[in-house]
Amino acid sequence: MMSTENLNKDEALDKMKTMVNSIKTAMLVTDFGNKPLSAVPMTTKEVDKEGNIWFFSRLDSDHNGDIAKDDDVQLLFSDTSDMEFISIYGKASIETNKGVLKEFYGKMDDAWFNGVDDPNLTAIKVVPQEAYFWDNKQNKFVTFLKIGAAAITGDKKEIGEKGKLNL
Repeated sequence: MMSTENLNKDEALDKMKTMVNSIKTAMLVTDFGNKPLSAVPMTTKEVDKEGNIWFFSRLDSDHNGDIAKDDDVQLLFSDTSDMEFISIYGKASIETNKGVLKEFYGKMDDAWFNGVDDPNLTAIKVVPQEAYFWDNKQNKFVTFLKIGAAAITGDKKEIGEKGKLNL
């Protein structure tokens, strides 16, 4: 059993930031009008103080093209080791501002780009509109023990919380 906790504005923003910063990697889903959906893994660069989520991307990537046509995106963050999951719906934009690119660029980004002046380097800014989370609060082993105990005893065990984040 999971308790439901719907959070509003400040609490929701804090919960989202904590989970995104903990998990780091998301599947970015674009092109909602076509099947199958387009989904690519992305590593979070930062969640800024307003709650915008930033990623780097190649200018010539399919997902950048999808965002240029339709700015609706879904971010799916999943950490199965800690049993934390968050789905974030939002609006995305492609940023080419050098100040933004320099702010987020690090040495590890050289694996994908030819420095901060690479003409193919862009940032994706996702402005979250709505999110839903599942957070088991314990690791997978403890959760499975609780589920096993509930199956044996018939008692419902609290294994975490879920809820809508009103951003």
